[in-house]
Amino acid sequence: MNTLFEHARYLSLSTQKKDGSYVSTPVWFAADESNSIYYVFSAKKAGKVKRLKNFSSASIAPCTVSGKTNVDSIPVTATLMVEAGEVNDAHQLLVRKYRWQMHLLDLFSQLSGKYNQRQFIKITGM
Repeated sequence: MNTLFEHARYLSLSTQKKDGSYVSTPVWFAADESNSIYYVFSAKKAGKVKRLKNFSSASIAPCTVSGKTNVDSIPVTATLMVEAGEVNDAHQLLVRKYRWQMHLLDLFSQLSGKYNQRQFIKITGM
C-alpha cells in the first residue's frame, strides 16, 4: 500500500464532472494483497458512480471522515466493477479492514433492501 494510505481509515475520491471540475467524497477503502489496487463502494445511484460512467480519471488522497485532506491528491484510474467474484473479494477486504462497522452497515443495507444496490469501484494506477 502506498505509505500515504497505510494508516488511513478514509480516502477522498475525486471524480470528474462533464464540465471538467472534480467532486471529492470521503469513502472507506481497502487494498488488495499486492497493495496496488484499492476498492471502495457506493450506492449505484450516487453521483460518483454516475461520473465514473463518463470518466475513469480520478484522484485520491487520505482524508478525515469529513473529507478534509492535508496532502496533494494522487491521480488514479477508477472503474466500476461488474464481475461477481471480484466484487465479493473486494467486499471481503472491506470486511477485514472495517470489521464490525462493515457488518453493521451490511445488516442495515439488507434490512433496508439496498444491499444489492451497491456499486464497487476499483482504483488503480497509484
